[in-house]
Amino acid sequence: MSQMKFEELNLSKELLRAINDMGFEETTPIQAQAIPFIYEGRDVIGQAQTGTGKTAAFGLPIVDMIDPNDKSQQAIILCPTRELAIQVAEELKALSKYKEGIKTLPVYGGQPIERQIHALKNGVQVIIGTPGRVMDHMRRRTIKLKSTKIVVMDEADEMLDMGFREDIEKILEDTPKTRQTLMFSATIPKPILELADKYLNNPQLVRVVHKELTVPSIEQYYFEVKERDKIEALSRLIDFYNPNLALVFCNTKKRVDELLEQLQARGYSAEGLHGDMSQAQRDRVMSKFKSGAIDILVATDVAARGLDVDDVDVVVNFDVPQNDEYYVHRIGRTGRAGRSGKAFTLATGKDVYKLKDIQRYANTRIMRRGIPSLFDVEETRVNLIFDKVKQTIDDGGLAKYTQWIEKQMEDEYTSLDIAASLLKMALGKSGEDEGENFSPSFENTEESSEMTRLFINIGKNQKIRAKDIVGAIAGETGMPGKLIGSIDIYDKFTFVDVPSEYASDVLHTMKNNQIKGKKINIEPANRK
Repeated sequence: MSQMKFEELNLSKELLRAINDMGFEETTPIQAQAIPFIYEGRDVIGQAQTGTGKTAAFGLPIVDMIDPNDKSQQAIILCPTRELAIQVAEELKALSKYKEGIKTLPVYGGQPIERQIHALKNGVQVIIGTPGRVMDHMRRRTIKLKSTKIVVMDEADEMLDMGFREDIEKILEDTPKTRQTLMFSATIPKPILELADKYLNNPQLVRVVHKELTVPSIEQYYFEVKERDKIEALSRLIDFYNPNLALVFCNTKKRVDELLEQLQARGYSAEGLHGDMSQAQRDRVMSKFKSGAIDILVATDVAARGLDVDDVDVVVNFDVPQNDEYYVHRIGRTGRAGRSGKAFTLATGKDVYKLKDIQRYANTRIMRRGIPSLFDVEETRVNLIFDKVKQTIDDGGLAKYTQWIEKQMEDEYTSLDIAASLLKMALGKSGEDEGENFSPSFENTEESSEMTRLFINIGKNQKIRAKDIVGAIAGETGMPGKLIGSIDIYDKFTFVDVPSEYASDVLHTMKNNQIKGKKINIEPANRK
C-alpha cells in the first residue's frame, strides 16, 4: 500500500491538529496499513523495523479510542527497555496534546517506584512500561489490569530475546479476554507465532517489507554531535567542504522552517521546501536551486520527491531519517551522472544505533568522522582565497596595483605585512574571534570502544542465563542490549562487559536490584 495523507484515516480533528503541530506530512506504510484494522477492533501483528513509524501506528488509534471520562486504566503498552518506554510515552503525550483528560505514564526500572505509585493512584488511562517493572507493580497491586481494553507489545521479538516471555504471558493472562491485542515485531520467529496463537484472536498480519535498494557509490560519513550543536556543525561542514549545491534533509516541516531561519541568519544563501508550500512557491524555490541562485536547499522527504538536480555535491541528513529507505533515497540525490558526491549525517545520542540499522539494511558503510575544527575551516577559506589570488596573478594586468603596494612600503610596512593584512580582511574575522563566539566540544567525539568488566554475585547455581543478564541490564538501565559485551557465567558468579560510558549508570541502577527474582550485588571486577 502506498503512503497516504493522515486526513484519509478517519482520525479525530484533535489528532490531526497534533500531527500538524509535529510537522508530519503523510503516513508511513505501517501506519497506512495497520491503523484502519486497529480502529475496527481487530487484533494485529505488525512486522516492521524500528524507525518505520510504528509508535504512531498504534498510538494514534489508542489516543482516539481512550474514554477521557473513564479514569481507569484502559491501555497498556509493553516495551523491552526503559529508553523505548520513555520514547513511546513522549510520542503519545504529543499525540494527545489536544485530547483533554487523557493521562499516560511510563513505568520502568531506574526510577523511584514510589513516584510511579503516586501517579498511578491519581488515575492513569495508558501505561507504557517494561515487563519487569509492570510485574513489580502488579505484585504490589498498584497496577490492576481488569479494565484493560488494549494491550500492545512493542518490539515483541526483542522482549522475548531478553527473557521476558513469562512476564508477558502473566500480564496477558491478567487482562480481560475481550481485550484488543496488538503485537509489533521486526521479525516473526516461531516464539512470536506461538505467543500470537495463544493470546491473539484471529489477528490481521500487516507486513512492511523493505525494498532491496542499491546505495550509490557515495562517500558516507556521520558526525556525532549534541542536539544544541547541530547548526554549528552544519555550518562548519558547509564552510569546510564549500559545496556548489547542498541539499539538507529534515524530518518535519517545522524543523525545515527553524533551520532555514538559522542558516539565513548566519548569512547562507538558503531556501526551504516542504508540503505546506504552494506548488508555485515550490517551483520558484526549485528554479533558484537548479540555477545556482541559492546554494543550500533545506527540505523534507516528501517535498524532495521528484527532485532532479545533477550538480548536488553534498547531501546532509540534519535529522537521521525515520525510515531506512528514506536514507537511501536522500543520499541518492548526490553523485549523479558519474560525478562524485558526499553524504553527511548528524547523529545525536541514540541516532548512532539507528545508523547501524540503516547500514545493515542498505548493505553500506557509514564512516565516523569528527567535525572540522575552526582552524580547519579557516585553512580551507585561506586556500580558496589563494587559489583566486594565483588565478589573478596568472591573468596579469597588475601593474598599477603593484605601484600602490610599493607606495605603502615606503611607510615601513613590508609586502608580507600588507599581504597578511589583506588576507585577514578577506577572511572577515580572525580565528581567535570566532573561537570566542562558539566552542562546542566537537574535537572530543571519537568513539570509545573501551569496555568495563562487572562482577555479579549469581551464576549457574541460580539457573542464570546470558539472556537473563542482558534483559535485566537493558530493561532497567535503558542501555541497548546489543552493546553488552562478553558474559562469562560461573557456578556462583558472573562477569559481564559493558561499554565504559554506561558502567556507572549500570552499577548505580542495578545496585540491590533483582535478576529472575534474586537480589544481586554488582561491582567492578578486580583486574590482576
